[in-house]
Amino acid sequence: MAFVPRAVAVSLTRNPGKAVVLDIRDAIGPATSRFFIQTLQSAQQRGVTLVIMELDTPGGLDTSMREMIQAMLASPIPVVIFVAPSGARAASAGTYLLYASHIAAMAPATNLGAATPVQMMDIGRPPAETPAAGNEAAKQPHPAAPADTHEPDTHERKAVNDAVAYIRSLAELRGRNADWAESAVRQAASLSATQALDQHVIDLIANDIPDLLVQLDGRKVTTTNGELKLATQHLVVERVTADWRTQLLAVLTNPNVAYLLMLIGIYGLLLEGYNPGAVLPGVAGAICLLLALYSFQILSVNFAGLALILLGVVLIAAEGFIGSFGALGVGGLVAFVAGSIMLLDPSVPGFAIARPLIGAMGFIGGLVALGIVSYAVRARSRPVVTGVDQLLKETAVAIEDFEHAGLVRVRGELWQAVTPEPVKSGDTLRIVRIEGLTLMIERPRT
Repeated sequence: MAFVPRAVAVSLTRNPGKAVVLDIRDAIGPATSRFFIQTLQSAQQRGVTLVIMELDTPGGLDTSMREMIQAMLASPIPVVIFVAPSGARAASAGTYLLYASHIAAMAPATNLGAATPVQMMDIGRPPAETPAAGNEAAKQPHPAAPADTHEPDTHERKAVNDAVAYIRSLAELRGRNADWAESAVRQAASLSATQALDQHVIDLIANDIPDLLVQLDGRKVTTTNGELKLATQHLVVERVTADWRTQLLAVLTNPNVAYLLMLIGIYGLLLEGYNPGAVLPGVAGAICLLLALYSFQILSVNFAGLALILLGVVLIAAEGFIGSFGALGVGGLVAFVAGSIMLLDPSVPGFAIARPLIGAMGFIGGLVALGIVSYAVRARSRPVVTGVDQLLKETAVAIEDFEHAGLVRVRGELWQAVTPEPVKSGDTLRIVRIEGLTLMIERPRT
């Protein structure tokens, strides 16, 4: 038996180790990925014993999810994903994260699953049944069944097969139920916490963090440093929160915020174009537009939708110059609303623009178009107050005595005038015609 010095034993008792806990309570996105990876890197530098992620998510972006999984798989520190509190879920991308974790745990009354790539689903059509492996008869269409008019294209098949292979590889790495993982992708299957434990999808069910630490004690996990035996009963729990940069990134990558920034940018630049030299609309518009473009670079943007939004705004603005009596305004409004709906995929959980916001912006755009049309109609009905025709209706007043040519005043302006007869200063004269910048005048007829 090895002798341990008393001073060392006391030191070990006083420093039992630390478990870092981070909360993820929203859709998986760039800010979530950054927060998790930074926490994991900081934990490695500080020699933390365990990292626990409390998860409650509807899903999120595939790229952010894969970044988190890659960091988890390369981590020398065990990562525990704990779907909690009761009522939480690990849907879609959350299911992949749960399968990739070293220890998968759930609280009572939680669920996971529905990991189908939702942007590939045919909305309105029930998912086709997946035949069992090796059952060739099941793969053939039933002779009495009507043919399915929808044939998944190559892109859809590639997306689903890639997702299946990915989650099966994670399941095989962690020794979890790979067959159910495939059904979660192909058939959007879901499980409660109790069912997940019975089917070897998760490792344990815990009520809270202290209960989780008690149950983790003595378990063995395999990390990049090899097999480890967890000693978690006396770990000090430290909760971490995102820094201001991560919080700012979360705000900027919010689809509704990015959408509003884009509109503020576009309208700000248009106002600067209408009023050159105003400066503030142009500066604010340029900043907001650049921030929106940064957000769209990270998010999954449909560029056809973006083009329709720009076309719609341009058509609404053009209504004020061309005066089509509503044709351009209505067309611009339709293009704007259609582009807003198409801009981001509404099927990606947590990363769709709110329909009420689109409706509000469309309503405001309609009011702008209506105001432009009403102003144009009123302008058409007003009498002409400038031009040659209106000037011929005015009278001129001589400001000096002259016989044939001299100066007269018309509406406060001085004009050169020519008359066939002498006039006196102060005489009121009638304008006959205009030749260049010279008025032909005569005395009013009585």
